[in-house]
Amino acid sequence: MKRQDAEHFGGLREVVLERDGYRCRVCDASGRGKREIIVHHRVPGKSVLNLMIALCPACHAKIHRTKAALSVMPPLLLKLWREQNPDGQEQIALDFSRPQLIGKKMPLFLDPMDGLRRQFR
Repeated sequence: MKRQDAEHFGGLREVVLERDGYRCRVCDASGRGKREIIVHHRVPGKSVLNLMIALCPACHAKIHRTKAALSVMPPLLLKLWREQNPDGQEQIALDFSRPQLIGKKMPLFLDPMDGLRRQFR
């Protein structure tokens, strides 16, 4: 275990876990044991204390395996995802709770004859 910590985390894995309270910094999930919280490198391969963060396996997977980010992700998770996926696609969620943002009504299907009718009025 110590050899893996020295090789992959520069001996800082335990320091990061202690700093973050053995909890996921995104969703605040705690691991029953130290192995259930992952130390994520914000810059791949760079073991620097301020570039490492404790994450639960679910949040860590979202950063590495999500192909398109949703704006409804927690802000920290969205930031970490953007760091790992600088060219990734983001899907913005529409906010229907604010009526002033709702545009004018538009028919679902446009009538192709509508333009001709307007020409001859």
